[in-house]
Amino acid sequence: MIPGLKAIVLKRFHSIFLERVELSNPTLVVGCNGSGKSNLVDVFAFLSEITELPLQTVIDRRGGVYSLVARRPGERLMPRSRAGEWFLVSGSETVEPVLGIRAEFENLPGPRSGNQHGHFAFELRMLSRYTYRVLREQCAIHGPDGTSWYDRGEGSLESNVEFLKGFKPKFLSPSSLIFHVVGGIYPFFFVQQFLKAMTVYSIDPARLRNMQDPDIGTSLRSNGSNATSVLAEILEQSPEDGQRICEVLAAISPGMKRVFRVRQGKQLSLRFVQEWGEKKTLDFDAFSMSDGTLRALGLILAVYQHYKPSVIVIEEPEASIHPGALGVILDILRHAAKEMQVVITTHSPDVLDAKWVREESLRMVTVEDGITRVSGLSEFSLTALREHLMGAGELLRSNSLEPAPPPLFDELDSRQVSLFE
Repeated sequence: MIPGLKAIVLKRFHSIFLERVELSNPTLVVGCNGSGKSNLVDVFAFLSEITELPLQTVIDRRGGVYSLVARRPGERLMPRSRAGEWFLVSGSETVEPVLGIRAEFENLPGPRSGNQHGHFAFELRMLSRYTYRVLREQCAIHGPDGTSWYDRGEGSLESNVEFLKGFKPKFLSPSSLIFHVVGGIYPFFFVQQFLKAMTVYSIDPARLRNMQDPDIGTSLRSNGSNATSVLAEILEQSPEDGQRICEVLAAISPGMKRVFRVRQGKQLSLRFVQEWGEKKTLDFDAFSMSDGTLRALGLILAVYQHYKPSVIVIEEPEASIHPGALGVILDILRHAAKEMQVVITTHSPDVLDAKWVREESLRMVTVEDGITRVSGLSEFSLTALREHLMGAGELLRSNSLEPAPPPLFDELDSRQVSLFE
């Protein structure tokens, strides 16, 4: 089995107040516009970015900690006297503004033998609109050779890893994660590599039309801005994959025979060859191609790139794609699920009509009073799918694809959804 994410627990992350999201492979996230699908997707990008960038930088990219922490309707962030810290206030109730994330892994590779599983989690406490501190951070990896773990609190650090036993947490900034220090140590290294390789793709056709600076081409950027280099690397290192890319493009854009990169000075661009009439060909530069063709090429390159993502997240693969060609893109993503974990967001019945979509792959995203819920399907929807009364796409078209009901008591739910062991 390929390495993957078993589940993600989110606490006050963007518009998601408290959710445990179970993941499969593939996972299809369904929801209307504005329901919070992009907020859920952002956790994959967030976790990937913290492996390479300071936590403060990752948070600032999202508008700062005040913009990142979810608030219930009526909650206001107000200062209180205790050490100048701020609290969320709603009427007479005062709540600490705490954000948390937990990622659970399975089938991670090990340094010597067997597969490993475990989790990485952290919790932040917002101090003001602009500042925060790390309340707790924990990572535990279980494998055939035993368990390795660390548990960092405010001013404390416990671990069974020899290197960390003498580490003084007072030398670590309260706004930084210790994961940056331990990410190169076995077995935490495998967690760091898995998180780093997660990629959210939102291909921008304009980026593929423009001239691009060359790079090594082993990994496709999330917007496709180095597609020329990635394509050249695939064609050089794996000609059979290059041929497959051309075949898939031909199924999407009739007459397409070939795509390759051309060098213009110090920059690179894409060029397409189409066949017309009696084996006559015409060359087109990228600026002459449609958004749908360029976006499809970007998604194909994401699947066939040299260094495969651990988790590939595609937002709305149906965008700009002709319904008749959408099946080809979905087949590519189904193929990708054999080598990596695939997460797709959509509100298209055509995507859900794919024969390989199963009930266990579907997650519903809904919003009520500004709070996003992520859940499985209701019993009505599950029954319709299991008894083949209607497909998922048919249920969505008839507005009958329903989420499971929320838990009866938020307090009970809070105790069950735990970030730490």
